[in-house]
Amino acid sequence: MNEDVDVEALHEAWTDSLREAWAGESSQEASIGGPLPETWSQEWRGTERDVRVVMARMPVEVWDGFEFDRVPWSRFPHVFGPGEEIAEELGRLRLADAPTVLSVIRGLWGCVCHAGQPSAPGALAVPFLLRIAADPSTHHRSEVLWLVGGVARRIHNHGFGREDLLVVGYADDEWAFPACGYLQNWSIAAARDAITADAGIVTALLDDPDPEVRCVAAYVLAAASGEIGGVLAALHGRLRVEEVAPVRACLVLAIAQLAREHPDEEAVAWMRTCWADSGRPAEVRVSAALGWLCLVDDPIPDELRAALEATVTDELARVMAPVPWMHMIDSEAGLPRCVEHLLAPEASRVAARSPGA
Repeated sequence: MNEDVDVEALHEAWTDSLREAWAGESSQEASIGGPLPETWSQEWRGTERDVRVVMARMPVEVWDGFEFDRVPWSRFPHVFGPGEEIAEELGRLRLADAPTVLSVIRGLWGCVCHAGQPSAPGALAVPFLLRIAADPSTHHRSEVLWLVGGVARRIHNHGFGREDLLVVGYADDEWAFPACGYLQNWSIAAARDAITADAGIVTALLDDPDPEVRCVAAYVLAAASGEIGGVLAALHGRLRVEEVAPVRACLVLAIAQLAREHPDEEAVAWMRTCWADSGRPAEVRVSAALGWLCLVDDPIPDELRAALEATVTDELARVMAPVPWMHMIDSEAGLPRCVEHLLAPEASRVAARSPGA
């Protein structure tokens, strides 16, 4: 690919053109150079072409029994075409050896979450993926959970500032379309609802012997659309006994992300208590500080800056490198980059919020 091509700008232009076309704000030809593709329509809301409806109506025995053929994959496209082959790949995850599983996961990422853009087949795969990850005989279970976390979240096109880092979905008036053309809002909502329906499976993974599984399980739970009380209780319960630093960081950030999506003043106060407590582990203090910054509009207190300066070290950055929120910013320098984004000058934060900015 030509390095001069701005892929993000192209994706934004595609999204904007589809959004305008669907909203009737421009003609079809002016928007996308031809008739609208048969990939999504507002009229599909609440019908069998609405992936949220399909997921909600599917009997649980389909998921439990891995009855792939009962899922209408062909009704929902991914970036490379219809979704029928997704079922075959999911079946391979259950039986393949470790190297093959990694290959299958990479292939699934390319199809159902291409360039970080969730698609409807990815949402349809979530209940199967959760059950596959819960099977101790499955290879690379944390990687399977990573995929679930990916298809349940929006792509971060606008950076990782205080307004963005912990955002999961799109606002109702913010339509987003991946390259396949199906409304991404619906796909993400369906994936999040699936996580909620299977919250018991994921919360059980918080006690898994593998710390990588525990870490990503917290990341998945942070995208839940409901059952928040039970999810929060499980996260706090695990945090009280967790001894592995990256997992503790994941648990704190998961609690913060849930509070961002489901406003929770108690969580805000708890975050402040955590980052202000010098007796807590460094990764807990720092994760709570990052979470608190994303939950409030307050000016950054001097004591928070001092706490971060005292605790954010090269060693802590290495410890927190596997934490999904850090990894998606930078696979090696995620923590210092995240802190840099969140401590950006207040003037830029105000400017970004001002009318006409």
